[in-house]
Amino acid sequence: MSKQIAASLLKDEKPNTLDSSELFSDQEKEEILDRLTNESEIASRLHSKAKINSKEDWKILQSKIDAPRKTYYWRYAAAAAVVIGMFTAVYVLKDDFLNDDVAKPIIVNNQIVPGDNKAILTLETGEEVNLVKDVKYTAENLQTNGEEIVYKESSDPELTKEEIAYNFLTIPRGGQFQITLSDGTHVWLNSESKLKYPVRFIEGGTREVELLYGEAYFDVSPSTEHKGARFKVINKSQSVEVLGTEFNIKAYKDEVTVYTTLVEGKVKVRSQELAQDLVPNQQSKLNTTTNVIDVHQVDVYNEIAWKDGVFSFEDKSLKDIMTVLSRWYDIDVVFEKKSLESERFVGVLKKNYSIETILSIFQEANIINGFEIDTKSVIIK
Repeated sequence: MSKQIAASLLKDEKPNTLDSSELFSDQEKEEILDRLTNESEIASRLHSKAKINSKEDWKILQSKIDAPRKTYYWRYAAAAAVVIGMFTAVYVLKDDFLNDDVAKPIIVNNQIVPGDNKAILTLETGEEVNLVKDVKYTAENLQTNGEEIVYKESSDPELTKEEIAYNFLTIPRGGQFQITLSDGTHVWLNSESKLKYPVRFIEGGTREVELLYGEAYFDVSPSTEHKGARFKVINKSQSVEVLGTEFNIKAYKDEVTVYTTLVEGKVKVRSQELAQDLVPNQQSKLNTTTNVIDVHQVDVYNEIAWKDGVFSFEDKSLKDIMTVLSRWYDIDVVFEKKSLESERFVGVLKKNYSIETILSIFQEANIINGFEIDTKSVIIK
């Protein structure tokens, strides 16, 4: 099945830089994103035919935009604004996708809702605290507003490893949460993830946390602010050592590959005897079965858009997409035909869309023939 993306309206010349602060005010940025991901506009534009080439035009779209690292998010919004009159959010079209005989979805006892801010905080005493949206919680060394936990900035020069107290933050399926550690490092945690971290760090010692499983984005407080102390993220398969940088780690329990994506700075990925340095826009893929590390260039935006409330899929298979959606919507997905798993999609979708909207988009684009929802189960037809 041929899927295609519209990008032909972009000009031929390539700007040297694209500074979002010069192009858009904060309000204009929000308006652009809202238009790009507005459900009603998506519905109307799904009924516009196009004859375009998805892979090639996606590359063209990227090549027209060359921005500093800090503007990675809005450089795509700027490019999308050029073609916003033609389409929004969904870039996947097929020449003959307009079909009046599209099967009507079957929905029975639908209990599927988009994910939200929620987590379970396990204190050093073993006590568990349920954290949910808009509910505040305060303890001696932390406070939360229902969206983010913030630990008091502190370190102890006399603290020993044996005296370190650890907390755990567990994000269930259908959840997300943020945390600011006591050293100022900011972490975004995706659905079905768990982080172990010290309440306080030893002054001058390596700042170490453990991503037990799942996905997390780290904005690390620089070592220069902590007497040169390095920051390390470990899990059962690898460790990532940094001085101060931004990066994403995806290490889900049901996947054999651990993905580490560097946004800014420099990191060293270690696994057993192997070690690999990464520079911005590189991603390491560690195969936990063979212990082989593969490094390649990636589009950073597609890897980290999840933390900004957006799904960004660049020519992803439907199987991979539904794996992501199953965690966010806490659903079980069944494909009636295995061949559907390999169907491809290119698009940007907001994480607060209903699952019916997303599946209807796939159906209108002729990626799937139909779908059925029963309680928390989705059948792709």
